[in-house]
Amino acid sequence: MKFFKLFVLLAAVLAAPAALAAGDAEAGKEKATPCAACHGQDGNSPSGQYPSLAGQGEPYLLEQLKAFKSGARNNAIMAGMVANLSDQDMQDLAAYFAEQSIQPGQADPKLVEAGERLYRGGDVKNGIPACSGCHGPGGQGVAAAHFPALGGQHAEYLEAQLKAFRAAGRGDLGDNLVVRENDPQAMMRTIAGKMSDGQIKAVASFLSGLSVEKEGDAE
Repeated sequence: MKFFKLFVLLAAVLAAPAALAAGDAEAGKEKATPCAACHGQDGNSPSGQYPSLAGQGEPYLLEQLKAFKSGARNNAIMAGMVANLSDQDMQDLAAYFAEQSIQPGQADPKLVEAGERLYRGGDVKNGIPACSGCHGPGGQGVAAAHFPALGGQHAEYLEAQLKAFRAAGRGDLGDNLVVRENDPQAMMRTIAGKMSDGQIKAVASFLSGLSVEKEGDAE
């Protein structure tokens, strides 16, 4: 099967014990003030240069904060922001932002069809699996597996992250190109490494306009 290896890796991640953060959302709200300039007080970033954190899975947020602190994920701004945070601080922040609701953007109508096709069906010819397999049919992610929610995220930010994974996967590093290598079993590096600029732009735009229904919202 063409995507057998990817499915084996996915199954391994899902089977691993999920260490959920024991964060205090109310405490996290107070601690989130320094985050507001880039990410918005409620986790909805005012700029596509920075990710919206609202509605993101709590385990994933905690994992990324720890990655910035350890250096596993390289970002000078975030390294400084998390340097003095305790484990409890990071748990509280993750709990707070996870409880907020993301405000989706507006997808480019010209890119919606191509972006949705890739997100939901992948590109079998080029070995690209459907993004929805890990990130959910509605872009809500899989919190227990630490797979991030993508629906409603800034297209600019998603595009930058996919290109950073692709650069690491292909090994074609430019002088000023950001590289991202903290994906489990290099899953995103493998997938993004096969994507074209057009595919990255289309799927990022589609996801930006995708509304995410949080658990408990539906009757």
